[in-house]
Amino acid sequence: MAKSSDKVTIKKYANRRLYDTESSAYITLDRLAEMVREGREFQVVDAKTGEDITRQVLTQIIVDEEARGSTMLPVNFLKQLIGLYGNSMQGMVPQYLEAAMDAFQRNQTAFQDAFGGKMFADIAKRNMQMFEGASRAFSGGAGKPKEESQPSAEESELDQLKAELSALRDKVDRLGK
Repeated sequence: MAKSSDKVTIKKYANRRLYDTESSAYITLDRLAEMVREGREFQVVDAKTGEDITRQVLTQIIVDEEARGSTMLPVNFLKQLIGLYGNSMQGMVPQYLEAAMDAFQRNQTAFQDAFGGKMFADIAKRNMQMFEGASRAFSGGAGKPKEESQPSAEESELDQLKAELSALRDKVDRLGK
């Protein structure tokens, strides 16, 4: 996520249009969501009063994403969150949620660093190769006797995959500590 050090001011007008003062153009909530994903810093202000309404606009983006079917917030979580409004713990919730999301992102980055971005694709490819090899062995070599002294290519590959799986388990265990 590339981050820009300049904070962009977005003005929201009474007609609900959003104006990006950096690009001198009207933008959509979808564009604001892209800016979040890009790591761009911005502040949304009411054009008439100058009031900071960033929180409300970001909440609207979440509502829109959830309405489109990109659900990420479980119903039980939403109920618990609503239940905390007016509660004596309300003041602590924002810091807790922010810390939890920071920890989640650190763990996500550590996981990707430890296993690489293509880990699951590589495993799927190996599984497919193993399946194809087994399929060939069952269809073409079912009547042939197997040599006992030399392991087959499938057995060697299976042993290699077992060793890699064991190494991955060790990495996951270390990340969990």
